[in-house]
Amino acid sequence: MRIRPLVKSFQPYKVLEGDYRIWLDKNENPFDLSPEIKEEIFEELKRVPFNRYPHITADPLRERIAEFLGIDKENIIVGNGSDELISLILKLFDGDHIVISSPTFGMYGFFAKFEGINLIDVPLDENFRLQNVEEYAENARALFICSPNNPTGNTQDREKIISVLETGAPVVLDEAYVEFAKGSNVDLISEYDNLIVLRTFSKAFGLAGVRVGYAVGSEEIIDHLHRIKPPFTLDSISMKIAGLMLDHYDLVKRNIDYIIKERERIYRKFKDYAYPSEANFILMKLNAYEFLLEKGIVVRKLGGRLTGHIRVTVGKREENDELIGALKEFMEGRG
Repeated sequence: MRIRPLVKSFQPYKVLEGDYRIWLDKNENPFDLSPEIKEEIFEELKRVPFNRYPHITADPLRERIAEFLGIDKENIIVGNGSDELISLILKLFDGDHIVISSPTFGMYGFFAKFEGINLIDVPLDENFRLQNVEEYAENARALFICSPNNPTGNTQDREKIISVLETGAPVVLDEAYVEFAKGSNVDLISEYDNLIVLRTFSKAFGLAGVRVGYAVGSEEIIDHLHRIKPPFTLDSISMKIAGLMLDHYDLVKRNIDYIIKERERIYRKFKDYAYPSEANFILMKLNAYEFLLEKGIVVRKLGGRLTGHIRVTVGKREENDELIGALKEFMEGRG
């Protein structure tokens, strides 16, 4: 049995497991679906034939998302999480490299390495803003922009995004956290046929356990993505649940407003150490990972350029209260 050397070079993705009280490490929505909505889902699932394959291109959900966004179904592709779509996008275009701007979401580089694509990193500046990525657009398979950016939480200027789009190279704009931000750039797909916008139901919609992502782009791009996408990758259950949550966007919006309010409360408490955020998490220049873990609070420990920083997911008020108290105790101990 001969395993590819490239595969041997990978390490499996791991997360902390254990009996901890508060989990603020994965940017999950702190609100599960209400019992009433779950009952509605269960009633709907009673009518789903489990012996039949789902729609081959998830058209029932594509139509719902199109109606929600006010665009055409042909501009949308749905995947088993955004990760599946990132992998597909890197199979779609020609080019010998991708461009990322670190620190950013690690899966762009993961899939590029697996596809044997060179990676060019044009690091964000000291304020986590995009720099001269346009200089590397020639023969790029894709340029990735994460806005709001994970793990820094900031959005990128619309003018800069347009400047990158003007190169004509494929641009993947990851808006996984956009519902927590002041605005989106998804409308630019009507002007730039080289733009693909990634979205997800995992964050604002509270469906991390359901695994539904989607991409918005030109009809040509979406058509070609469907040509290489394996059939039936989104199951009937996930499709039904995601569609029902669009019916309950009023509840989703209330949860978003709650999270934003709590995010700003935490930021004000630690504004000398925290970076402004338009996501559902906050980056903090506090080396408090182990201290918080001892308190039963799990946050994300960062490395590389962000060594000594933690990324804190915004939880429910009572969880955030405990986080605030523990961080104050940590800072008093440092003094």
